Amino acid sequence: MLLSEFPPVALRIFAALLGLVWGSFLNVVIHRVPRGMSVMRPASHCPACQAPIVAYRNIPVVAWLVLRGRAACCGVRISVRYPLVEAIGGVLSVAVLEMLVLALPPETPALHALMIYIAHFALVLGLVAAAFIDLEYMFIPDAISVGGALLGLATSPIRELPWTDSLLGGLVGFIIVWLPFEVIYSKFRGKPGMGRGDAKLTMLAGAWLGIPGALFVLGGAAVQGTLATLVVVLSGKQLTEPEAITREREELHRELDQMSEDERAEVLRELALDPLADEPERGFGKARIAFGPFLILAILECLFLGKERILGWLWVG
Repeated sequence: MLLSEFPPVALRIFAALLGLVWGSFLNVVIHRVPRGMSVMRPASHCPACQAPIVAYRNIPVVAWLVLRGRAACCGVRISVRYPLVEAIGGVLSVAVLEMLVLALPPETPALHALMIYIAHFALVLGLVAAAFIDLEYMFIPDAISVGGALLGLATSPIRELPWTDSLLGGLVGFIIVWLPFEVIYSKFRGKPGMGRGDAKLTMLAGAWLGIPGALFVLGGAAVQGTLATLVVVLSGKQLTEPEAITREREELHRELDQMSEDERAEVLRELALDPLADEPERGFGKARIAFGPFLILAILECLFLGKERILGWLWVG
């Protein structure tokens, strides 16, 4: 069977519904992974009162709108993040289909087109989860960054990216963040300037997009991150770290007070290498922001628009 044998409208509807359903699962991932919980068990339940959520009250986006943003079991407010993530899942699923599958030649075998869709859909789902986890907890799970890089390496043949380009792209992507911001910067400041999770995420970009893509992603993320920071500052708002980081630091300090002197000294040595262990210093240039979402935004831009097209626009401009 060929791709041209499937009605595009039917494919778009299917992609949208599938994206919404998997977007709902992403909310489980975002909530549970940072807490060390299984994403499979227990079944969906209210985080406030632990009551099970029945299927008809778990319909993506619709359920939140019908319930007016409150849980039916106990009335606790449900974060707008839930329908937002579900909607993003639907939009990105359709974008993968539209930009990367339907753009293939009509004579493309349907199985090949399906493999292209599955590979890229899995990637964008992982990136969305990583972005929201990083925004709230300022870390990126290895299962997403390293796993995504391995997926990029494994699927390079069906994406018409030479295997060597994918491998070299991943290596260069990691090194261009790890070497200057973790090795060299640490020599002068005592702590890394960027987390290793950002290096692994840039490694993912290189595995999917090659060396030029990794370079664009790092540069594009830096530009967009700087612009977003300036907008926040100029609007009169303060750049503050996530509440989850503050809570974890307070809890850690309480635990340190209860440790023996030897235990405390060992933990403090480990914390000396953690850029989040101390409270952030004041000042525009010293504010802590999650850089992962900007890397992810640049990856999506490069993925959907194409690095050749983007670089062409920049060159013409």
